[in-house]
Amino acid sequence: MIDEAAIRARYGAVALLVDERARRLFAGTEALAIGRGGVSAVARATGLARSTVRRGVADVEAGDLGAKGRVRRAGAGRPRIEDRDPTLRRDLEALIEPTSRGDPTSPLRWTTKSVRRLAAELRRAGHPVSHQTVSELLHDMGYSLQANRKVLEGTHHPDRNAQFEHLNAAVQLQLSLGEPVISVDTKKKELVGPFRNAGRELRPKGAPQEVRMHDFLIPELGRVSPYGVYDLGQNEAWVSVGTDHDTAAFAVESIRRWWRAMGEALYPGASRLLITADAGGSNGYRLRLWKLELQKLADETDLEITVCHFPPGTSKWNKIEHRLFSAISQNWRGKPLVSHEVVVNLIGATTTTTGLTVRTALDPNVYPAGLSVTDAEMETLYLRPDAFHGEWNYSLLPRQRLLTD
Repeated sequence: MIDEAAIRARYGAVALLVDERARRLFAGTEALAIGRGGVSAVARATGLARSTVRRGVADVEAGDLGAKGRVRRAGAGRPRIEDRDPTLRRDLEALIEPTSRGDPTSPLRWTTKSVRRLAAELRRAGHPVSHQTVSELLHDMGYSLQANRKVLEGTHHPDRNAQFEHLNAAVQLQLSLGEPVISVDTKKKELVGPFRNAGRELRPKGAPQEVRMHDFLIPELGRVSPYGVYDLGQNEAWVSVGTDHDTAAFAVESIRRWWRAMGEALYPGASRLLITADAGGSNGYRLRLWKLELQKLADETDLEITVCHFPPGTSKWNKIEHRLFSAISQNWRGKPLVSHEVVVNLIGATTTTTGLTVRTALDPNVYPAGLSVTDAEMETLYLRPDAFHGEWNYSLLPRQRLLTD
């Protein structure tokens, strides 16, 4: 009597551990051991096709175990999709790169090229393929998911490198004299409220912070504009969290607050303040209000205020970006900025392994946008342009010095 249960048990013990060829040879060996009726019994016990069991018997009897490392005989298995559908690869490439390899009017030219969308378009063209097949083909063709990369700077000013050298020399000289050097800029505006903040933080499993589905402004909370002042010599920073417009008046008020809260005590004998700033924004070199407000600050502090702007399009080189703002973003990742207090506390708690310390305060003052500065007001400035690109490099001297000169 044939014990099919025993065959089934033996097959189950090895089936998941071996490849297709080994399973076929196992079935053939079992069938030969049984003799007459063995092929049918083994097929019932293992679930293999009778033809597979017969092939296993033939392989065992002939001693033909196949080429080393090969599961099927050469040529066995389904033909490759490219062999069955010779134009498939070409048509897929035309969909991926319509501007260079296919019809510029391709329906996928302005759409997201997901594998499901590509498969659907190929099926419309007569290619019976699944999205999985498309995915495998793309992989074989050397495609993978890619994000954009910021490498194209476009045109730049011919004196860009010279301005970098000028700025660096000015900073090094100022630091060697023990005088203050600050890097300034406004961090990206942030919505205040229970909104999603990029990144993740540790929380109890299955209990993520709940936030709003849509980022619609909450009028009573609004947005905040963190304006940073980073002290290059001390590795310390001040951040004013503004609740109104990001104007030149707000930018200079932030510098004023840094000086009163931190700078004045650190540099009691200072006679000159050097500011490195971007070419645009609320501290742009073209802004008249920026220079007018700096003149007021120079008069108040009796400091000569020198400004060196980074050339247009090079704000990423500003020290404040990677010494302060990146650390703030890292510190509050995954934390919704639900209130002004939370924003201030998160910024103030920012530290780095290099010893950065940050002080911050909310600035609820109103800074009207669109204020104009007249020619007459500009004539009152004690403005001294540098010999090298005076539009980027200039100093504002206290007016009291003008009276004594």
